[in-house]
Amino acid sequence: MNYPLNLAEKLGFNQVKEEIKQLCLSPMGLEYADKMRFSDRFPLVKQWVEQVDEMGRILGEHGGEFPQTDYYDLRSYLSPLQLEGHYLSADEWRDWQRALTVLYETIRFFAAIDSSEYPEIHKITQHFLAKGAESEGDFRQILPIIQDLDRVFDVNGQIKETASPALGDLRRQRIKEEQSLRKKLDSYLSQAYKEGWVSKDFSLTLRNGRMVIPLAAEHKRKIKGFVQDESDTGKTVFLEPADALAMNNEIKSLESAERREIIQILSKLSDRIRPLTPFLAHAFSWLGLIDFIRAKALWGSEHNAIKPTFIQDKPIVNWTDARHPLLEKSLEKIGKMIKPLTIRLEEDRRIMVVSGPNAGGKSVTLSTVGLLQFLFQSGCLVPLAEGSTMGFFSQLFLDMGDEQNLENELSTYSSHLSNMRHFLQHVNENTLILVDEFGTGTEPSLGGAIAESILEKLADKGCYGAINTHFGNLKSLADRQKGLFNAAMRYDTEHLEPQFILDMGKPGSSFAFEIAQKIGLPKAIIENARKKLGKKQVDFDKLLLETETEKQIWESKNASLALANEQALSIKENYERLKNHVQEEQKAMLNAAKAEAKKIIQEANQRIEQTIRQIREKEADKEKTKELRADLEQFVQKELKIVAPLKVVSETPGIVYANSPIAVGDWVVIKGSGDEPTLGQILELKGKDAVISLGAIRSTIKLNRLQKIVAPKQQKKSTAPLRGIDINDRMAQFQLKLDIRGKRGEEVYVILDQYINDCLLLGVPEVQILHGKGDGILRTLIREQLKRYREIKNITDEHADRGGAGITIVTFK
Repeated sequence: MNYPLNLAEKLGFNQVKEEIKQLCLSPMGLEYADKMRFSDRFPLVKQWVEQVDEMGRILGEHGGEFPQTDYYDLRSYLSPLQLEGHYLSADEWRDWQRALTVLYETIRFFAAIDSSEYPEIHKITQHFLAKGAESEGDFRQILPIIQDLDRVFDVNGQIKETASPALGDLRRQRIKEEQSLRKKLDSYLSQAYKEGWVSKDFSLTLRNGRMVIPLAAEHKRKIKGFVQDESDTGKTVFLEPADALAMNNEIKSLESAERREIIQILSKLSDRIRPLTPFLAHAFSWLGLIDFIRAKALWGSEHNAIKPTFIQDKPIVNWTDARHPLLEKSLEKIGKMIKPLTIRLEEDRRIMVVSGPNAGGKSVTLSTVGLLQFLFQSGCLVPLAEGSTMGFFSQLFLDMGDEQNLENELSTYSSHLSNMRHFLQHVNENTLILVDEFGTGTEPSLGGAIAESILEKLADKGCYGAINTHFGNLKSLADRQKGLFNAAMRYDTEHLEPQFILDMGKPGSSFAFEIAQKIGLPKAIIENARKKLGKKQVDFDKLLLETETEKQIWESKNASLALANEQALSIKENYERLKNHVQEEQKAMLNAAKAEAKKIIQEANQRIEQTIRQIREKEADKEKTKELRADLEQFVQKELKIVAPLKVVSETPGIVYANSPIAVGDWVVIKGSGDEPTLGQILELKGKDAVISLGAIRSTIKLNRLQKIVAPKQQKKSTAPLRGIDINDRMAQFQLKLDIRGKRGEEVYVILDQYINDCLLLGVPEVQILHGKGDGILRTLIREQLKRYREIKNITDEHADRGGAGITIVTFK
């Protein structure tokens, strides 16, 4: 049996229950949610958890087909319906029409899905699907009743004229009589207008269920008839003319006949459904169970909860990335993320002694362990990482919070001792104990000694659990006592801030002096306290502090080295890939050049031999020989593509212009750019335009404004020095993450363009661009710029756990 009685409230389980209840659609589901309890029956817990897991998969795979509205509770109507002669009114049948439809569609939905994929859900549904003696009732028998309801009621819940032939005749006859009566009364009203007995804003109306005309009270005797009513002021009377009396009586008679016919229709419907009331009672209870399981599945999805691996025979805790669901939700509201806990409680390390500074997360650790185990054994999914294993405990014991009881004269410490007495009397090998601030509430040396004695006894009894403490003797006991082990909440010794990370296997310091110093306590008081504490304890805390500091330093260095190693490997891979590509391209170009040269030489030899043969055969004179040589020279220049020599046509020192056509990769100068010409390199040709690189800037300029030049070696241009690209240097300096937080828009364009060019040059498959969240302006600006690159395959947000919308992932083709 769990202890104390309000364990669920202390652990926060009641808050989780309320969240689940809010996700229920029906009163039936709420009733099941109210009954949620911790169970020590493993088969039952296993069935509960698997039902919720299966429902979560159903919602994920078939959510659009699964009916999730109008879960009406009609159980209150079932008992009266069992009495002969009782019938449901038209208003009551409106709810029944939709409720039976949803019930039928829900059962049919579960009948259609593969039962082998969802065996536990199938077990609770199969009774409605089978036929025969073992069946609870075939759900298909609901369909004829739904069809009858659709025949009787329209979409607004009104009884149709076609509900029965007699009803149709009565309504048509009544409408005919009403039209005749209205025509007659309109004639009286027109006469009254003409005679001035009534104002023009008056019209026909009903009084006492009869159609009448309004008249001024002083003229009521002008028309023979019966006064059915008068206004509050008495100035207007509502008169039923004498010759309209019979027609009104006929209409009232028809209305009575219509009501009797409607009662007969409703009675027949009630007689149809009366034999099904036992089946429907069971079916609506089942619908409530489905609603409850669905609510638990939705809660699990909201908290990224899973169905862990669970073991019946071993009460162990083997959790990765355990998260307190209520704390996680609270932190999300203020834009913070929870620090998951990795916890291992095994046979030889059963009780975890957690130490560390105040407000460092020790109590949260205990609450997380207790709540997650309680949730699991109440049939819920739990917020853990895949691969985690849940053991099974027969009882949970908790000692947390101040339990002073003035009525029973119990102090805080007495209350703790009372709890410990209960623990020692009832714990066993299948008990999970959780104790917060173990041994506090009395004189420290005495409290520590008693706590140590109690902890030794608890360890001997073989129970599992976790305790929080500041006592050094309990930390020492955990190092030498079998079944106990130390754990500590990590603390940033540089900034003196808790990190809310659990380190298992070593004790932690309370960092009392460091925290006192941080909050500004006078240094003299702190030093005096160190002296009073004694050298042994001070040295122990100092050792823990130094160990923690060194651990954090080495962890930081290891992380940096691991990142650098990863980047180096990536750069090496890119370099090897680029090197191989260049070698292959070089080889292909060389082979192509050799083939082209061979072809050119063959053509040249043939042309020379042809020219010599023509000179010999024709015995050409000097002029003819000169003409043939001119033809040969023209062939050399045209066919062999030998162009005119370069000429220096500029007075600017160091710039040599070329007369050949401009191509990609050529260097050019912008015409008319002044005394200090602007130089750039051709990146792309687009018709009459060219994209050129001006240092770190790309620009599109008309071709007729550019003049080709010989590639400069050492000369300056308007934006940046011209120099070759050092691939090795680019690889060494390249980073897989670009941080542009705080940059202005014009800066972003230049930085991002240069970075993407480097990515394409080095063949990087994927990079990260860190821009932060803020108002999203910088993120939008970056993404608009990235869409211009055809080489980019995909642009997505980073995973929510690693930065979310604050980081953009860019994947190249």
